[in-house]
Amino acid sequence: MAVYVDGITDYQGSVGGYVGRVSQKWCHMTADTLDELHVLAAKIGLRRAWFQSSHLLHHCHYDLTPSRRAAAVRAGAVEVSALARARQLVADGVDLTPSGLPVVRR
Repeated sequence: MAVYVDGITDYQGSVGGYVGRVSQKWCHMTADTLDELHVLAAKIGLRRAWFQSSHLLHHCHYDLTPSRRAAAVRAGAVEVSALARARQLVADGVDLTPSGLPVVRR
């Protein structure tokens, strides 16, 4: 079981400017379980209100600024590219297709 952080992305205005004091450079922190995700989030000082829920576990995440990402890595999060994480999920048998779309199996 693990917690993961992908790379920092600079959204450069594509998300409508600053949100409070938060810049447009951030990444996502996900985990194999919600318990692991929330424990590490609390350890690095994130508020539970910042959690972004989904009916799909692999979409549940926290957005992290560069400094929070560094704190997560120091606390044990695994650095992984978004593509590598998606490949890992597929290898684990997770269906990544959006709800309602047909899944083509070959």
